[in-house]
Amino acid sequence: MNNDDFIRELKLKREEYGVSQNKLAVACGITREHYNRIEKGKLPLTEKLKETLTKEIERFNPQEPLFLLIDYFRVRFPTTDALTIIRDILHINPKYMLHEDYGKYGYESQYVIGDITVQCSQNIQLGVLIELRGKGCRQMESYLLAQERSWYDFMLDCLTADGVMKRIDLAINDRAGILDIPMLKEKYKAGECISYFRSQKDYGGSQKCGDDVPKNTGETLYLGSTNSQLHFCIYQKNYEQYVKNGADIEDTEIKNRFEIRLKDDRAIHAVMDLLTYRDVEHTAFSIINHYLRFVDKEDGKPKSKWKLNADWAWFIGENREKLKLTTQPEPYTLERALQWLHRQVAPTLKMVAELDKQNHTTILQDMIEHTELKEKHKHLLQLEKSDIKERVDTAVPRENDGIF
Repeated sequence: MNNDDFIRELKLKREEYGVSQNKLAVACGITREHYNRIEKGKLPLTEKLKETLTKEIERFNPQEPLFLLIDYFRVRFPTTDALTIIRDILHINPKYMLHEDYGKYGYESQYVIGDITVQCSQNIQLGVLIELRGKGCRQMESYLLAQERSWYDFMLDCLTADGVMKRIDLAINDRAGILDIPMLKEKYKAGECISYFRSQKDYGGSQKCGDDVPKNTGETLYLGSTNSQLHFCIYQKNYEQYVKNGADIEDTEIKNRFEIRLKDDRAIHAVMDLLTYRDVEHTAFSIINHYLRFVDKEDGKPKSKWKLNADWAWFIGENREKLKLTTQPEPYTLERALQWLHRQVAPTLKMVAELDKQNHTTILQDMIEHTELKEKHKHLLQLEKSDIKERVDTAVPRENDGIF
């Protein structure tokens, strides 16, 4: 983007966000007169100043530069009756779930609807396991809304049924690029990080990071052992979306992500804290502030007295609005399969169609006629005939402020 386009977009955002020239100038550490001359195109723009202006204007974004999500939820129940768990905990009609004669983690079978999975076993030690990964959490929010339940209601129902929390991830998404991950990595290496964690890993965008690490996510910083009950993962979400979906890095809504991953006892404590305070920001930042802070080196002072880094201070709550709890409900439909078809398969299909046309053959038509639909494809077609309210087994009317 050239300077003229950058200035024009900056001014539009400033006016749209309702920010005065003076307020933005103060945030950037320059005078109003200096900023005014920038906006009028009378001063040259360095890349560093453009970066500062971009970051600071997004802090005033009314859509909230930072927002919190529950991004992983796994809970085990001491029962072999999966259908009761589906009805009483998920409140989903089991007839809309696909039953498969195989499972994960040693389970014998599973019920699936979209990315919501219920692992089943006749072994009481394994019991029944509900697992919601990222998309599963978003899909579960759609059902919670239809059921007039909140995440808190759902968690309380799990505990009431003697559910044992196995894992919960809290994700803080950064729209504005507040979390400068390369800078945080450098500060960690330079000793400008005060942390209880003894282990740290960082990865570049071209490295493979193991089964539990997103591949090709740009810069990634792990704090704490991935084998422990608590660790943090900070990574460039826009690079991950670029690799997964082909989304333009500049246009991706989420720039960075800070994940708090909690297992077993730590997950139980986190859920109890969430149910006690009903404030996800309180729970998330209490954990972060206990284990981690980034500081700026000050010669002549002990490390414990070094000043908190300004960007890190804003991230954890200094001079920013309280984070609102956000949901992004995503019903499971054919759309996901069609997106995959368009992105991965359509070019090959078009090539075969052109080949048929060129050689007067019917290869593509023959392939379609002789292909049998699998159960998961039939399941997708069945779901398309219903809406989300039909799939809800029991509506539970409760007064709440929405999904949280």
